[in-house]
Amino acid sequence: MKPDTLTIGRRGLFRGAGSVAAGAALAGPLGMLAARRAEAATTIGTSPYGPVSPTKDLTTGLELLRLPKDFSYRSMSWTGMIMANGDPVPPRHDGMCCIPTPGTRGQEFTLIRNHENGQVAEIGTIDAPGKYDTTPAGGIPPSGGTTNITVRRGQYVETVPSLGGTLTNCAGGMTPWGTWLSCEETTTTNPADGTPHGFVFEVSTDPKQTTGNPITEMGRMSHEAVAVDPGTGSVYLTEDSRNKSGFYRFEPSDTSGKLGSLARGGKLTMAKVVGATNAALNNPSRGDAYQLEWVDVEEPSLPPVQLDGFGTVAAPFAQGYLKGGAYFSRGEGIWWSATDRLFYWVDTGAGSDGNGRAGYGEGAVWAYDPATERMECIFASETQVAGNNPDNITVSPRGGIVLCEDGGATNGPEARGARLLGLLPNGEAYTLGINNVELTAQDIAKLGGRSSDFFGAGDYRSSEWCGACFDPTGRILFVNLQTPGITLAISGPWQRGNL
Repeated sequence: MKPDTLTIGRRGLFRGAGSVAAGAALAGPLGMLAARRAEAATTIGTSPYGPVSPTKDLTTGLELLRLPKDFSYRSMSWTGMIMANGDPVPPRHDGMCCIPTPGTRGQEFTLIRNHENGQVAEIGTIDAPGKYDTTPAGGIPPSGGTTNITVRRGQYVETVPSLGGTLTNCAGGMTPWGTWLSCEETTTTNPADGTPHGFVFEVSTDPKQTTGNPITEMGRMSHEAVAVDPGTGSVYLTEDSRNKSGFYRFEPSDTSGKLGSLARGGKLTMAKVVGATNAALNNPSRGDAYQLEWVDVEEPSLPPVQLDGFGTVAAPFAQGYLKGGAYFSRGEGIWWSATDRLFYWVDTGAGSDGNGRAGYGEGAVWAYDPATERMECIFASETQVAGNNPDNITVSPRGGIVLCEDGGATNGPEARGARLLGLLPNGEAYTLGINNVELTAQDIAKLGGRSSDFFGAGDYRSSEWCGACFDPTGRILFVNLQTPGITLAISGPWQRGNL
């Protein structure tokens, strides 16, 4: 199937694109894509912020990151540090959002942070006001969930638990009304009591308002991330299940836009390419563009099923696929950009490997325009140097895109260490930061709390970045390193580049 050649443009460049005939060429969303469509992303671009070098953490004095000149950062809420309730911070920091505290004029924020845990004996069930499943299986209950971090005037204040009893909380998304949608990346069932997992949960900045009840009509699947269209209230969802992942839209029955409104139900649909049945979009090239339509998923909360040619799949995927829905490799982060009113989302396994297997590549980024139902591939990596499986994504208040790499350490021109990437206007990625975490037993002892119960001395430079999000002013980029589990607040001369 040959894709359309229409390129999605920045909002200011093609406000009336819906009236343009299919096949017409317009300026690309990151500029010059139409002219560069045949060029492969095989190398890392030049950063507008300059080269990176080891930089000391203002909190611990350790050189945890490699950052450009004039950038600084503070670490906070490490795994094992003691929360306000006396329990240790759970491990495996993952997706995250930054929500301003009303009335503080941008001086105080709450970070709501996922913990991608299955069952962890040292944690048990996170002791949050809202819990879903607390039944032990094999002696240990589900240990996933979320914690809330308060940051005031750039300084760490405290961490409190906010959701417990869930499994594998990977990414999620912030709502326009200031809550977090935390996603379970699993479709397992608790064998002890039959409790199903694989749902989305709404988390408040006030933990006492978090119910722990799943939003079942958003589907039971290996959820990755969500993003909300502030104009329509529609929620877009990605799925992480190798080469059997759909791209979904949830249209809520209650569009009031407030805590609990999504739990009142709605309609789940799956993306389909207009004029094509079961389009395989797991091996895209930069510049490929498609017109989408949506097919209904009537029973979104059913358990996994068997689908010919795929084996076991999530029920929403099977229902959408049987109606002609498209499929991707592994859907990951998604973010709404207020600057150009587009959704940007990541397929972390898009492309092909050395054996030509589609959906086993180095990753791609799609831009989706909900106003015109057009979707375009704006970045496709063909080598680990150009981009090694980007995962979480965020967009700065100025419209710049940041990608969290999840492919492990990269033996590229900037040496070993997983990278935090920016995206250039020409569709190339550039290195914004490199994971530089190597810890001794003495380093861990200085952290205090119970950190040594969860991780030991070692080289953590291959650990993935995740949870990137800017504060609303664009001054601070908050981000996590999943292992050993560190939240970081990065500041610097963002105006020097496109972020």
